[in-house]
Amino acid sequence: MTAPVTVMNPAETSTKLDEMLSWHAIYNLLCDYMRGQDRLDPALHRSVFHDDATTDYGSFTGTADEFVAFAQGVLTPHLSNHHMIGQVRIDFEGDTAFGEVYFQAFHRTLSDAGEADLWVSGRYVDRYERRDGHWKIAHRSELVDWTRLEPAGDDALKAMNFPLGQRAPHDLSCRRDEMRVR
Repeated sequence: MTAPVTVMNPAETSTKLDEMLSWHAIYNLLCDYMRGQDRLDPALHRSVFHDDATTDYGSFTGTADEFVAFAQGVLTPHLSNHHMIGQVRIDFEGDTAFGEVYFQAFHRTLSDAGEADLWVSGRYVDRYERRDGHWKIAHRSELVDWTRLEPAGDDALKAMNFPLGQRAPHDLSCRRDEMRVR
């Protein structure tokens, strides 16, 4: 027995296709945002925001330019960073969309007490706008759901000589020509 086929009218099909393509474009922005932070690439980090975008991270509120400078400055002294995206919910209202993006961020820090791992987990609550055919973040707020600070815990991995991620341009993901010949 075959399942019934639902046929959408052309207008519904066009709207759904636009939402799928738009969702994908916004998801790529989210990935570029995280990559810009992890690789310490301020140009990539800034590229996901409209020029007049605003941000509210609780302890920091400001423009996109101010936020990127702030975030890059906070992340630079860390030994490494690793941001991950969890579930992503995006609701569309024409050329405006609203998102809730779950994230986890790992930060390897260094202090007089030694290396430590800071974990931050929360959500971005965003407004995206499509202008001139391009989606970007118009406003981003960050909500922190939990944090954890503990001594660095990967000495066993270091002893096994696993290659570690690095900042741009030294990270393997930034060396495309090298990857072409592997």
